[in-house]
Amino acid sequence: MRGELFVPYFLWDTVAHGLSFLFFLPFRGSSLLPTQTTSVHALARQLLGSAYKDAVLELNASDARGIEVVRNTIKSFAMTQVKLPPGRHKIIILDEADSMTTSAQQALRRTMEVYSNTTRFCLACNVSTKIIEAIQSRAAILRYSRLSHQQILTNLLKVCQAEQVNYTDSGLDAILFTAEGDMRNALNNLQASHTLAKGLSGDKAQQVVDEKIVFQVCDQPHPNVVRDMVNYCHQGELHQANSELEKLWTLGYSASDIIGTLFKVTKAHTDLPEGKKLDYLREIGFTHMRISNGVNSLLQLLGLMGRLCQNNQVN
Repeated sequence: MRGELFVPYFLWDTVAHGLSFLFFLPFRGSSLLPTQTTSVHALARQLLGSAYKDAVLELNASDARGIEVVRNTIKSFAMTQVKLPPGRHKIIILDEADSMTTSAQQALRRTMEVYSNTTRFCLACNVSTKIIEAIQSRAAILRYSRLSHQQILTNLLKVCQAEQVNYTDSGLDAILFTAEGDMRNALNNLQASHTLAKGLSGDKAQQVVDEKIVFQVCDQPHPNVVRDMVNYCHQGELHQANSELEKLWTLGYSASDIIGTLFKVTKAHTDLPEGKKLDYLREIGFTHMRISNGVNSLLQLLGLMGRLCQNNQVN
């Protein structure tokens, strides 16, 4: 199985991100075309047809982030004459544009103004506030949310059918859990799990993507173990909760691995009262912040277990 075969080629192949997808349907062109890189490539293929190869420039702004790139590479491409379909424009894609220096962004703003009749710009970034206001004011800003489990599952089933991948329902559920709403992660995890399954057995009928293989590939704490920790805390059983936590720690999982899975499991827990779930998520969030700041010892996680159990006694 090769996951790259299923990268969207045209816009209609993409898995829609709600209202963000609708923006492209009546597209007529603006000074900036901001979206995820795959989507804009798919759109460019539909708009430009055979001229796509010559009329699209993609740069990773984290590597080419200085003003010289804007003055040379980007400006030169904007000045280049390319034969295009009527009413179409060249497209410049800047991935990770929030890594560009302020001076480079200022130069880019000027280039956008001068060549607005021939060129459109797409800036993909993780933190939009790092883009200067002068560029933001010229942009139609789209924010991509995570895909729903149903959207990802629909695409995974198509891939499994096309590639003749054997799977179990629990295996697909595990992929959905580890993907965290990211289609690319889901396809990568499916591909890696299928490769491992083929390596474990020469019999094609036994090459099945199941829950065990997925978590072995993704190397995340098993959600069932983490769920047991949450249940023990809910019941006030501190020793049992600490015992499950220490097992995960002994297996080599880091504090970041454990706290991340603990947050996802608690958020999706259906048996916790809503008020208690919010209290648990608040405590987990504070602990996650401390771990991110470098206090990532086992003692930090044991303290969290104690506070969750204490919260149960208070309530």
